[in-house]
Amino acid sequence: MKIRRVVTGHDPQGKAVVVHDEMCSNIISRRPQHHSIVVWSTGQFPVDNQDPANGNTRDVSVLQKTDTVFRIVQYDPGVAPRNHRTETIDYAIVMSGSIDMDLDGTTVHLNQGDVIVQRGTIHNWINHGNVPCVIAFILIAANPVNLDHQTLQAHG
Repeated sequence: MKIRRVVTGHDPQGKAVVVHDEMCSNIISRRPQHHSIVVWSTGQFPVDNQDPANGNTRDVSVLQKTDTVFRIVQYDPGVAPRNHRTETIDYAIVMSGSIDMDLDGTTVHLNQGDVIVQRGTIHNWINHGNVPCVIAFILIAANPVNLDHQTLQAHG
């Protein structure tokens, strides 16, 4: 994946400036045919726009109740399955390609330009096509879903 990251900020006089302008190099893969980049993350809410920390270097493997994450994911054809649920609300945009989203056995086909609001449901991403699918995700910590006194915890 080649993702250019441009991050803005302020100089000491309050003038808008570019703080980072670079190609992302923090690509990880946690399963075959899957690659992701954390573009930015925050550890408090509301966010402190004066925090000098580089938002793509935080550990976001487990999100806390005040975290946000902006992540780009590439799902190659034949990506290994991973049914999972997060304790987040996820805003997602299919940037290129197409993919199937499996929700407890119900499949929704998504194409470039489609948007998703994932609200703590168990899901899996399946690429049956012949080109990679790239999706931008914005994750915001949320309370777990609670139905009839049963909490649907994050897993997977």
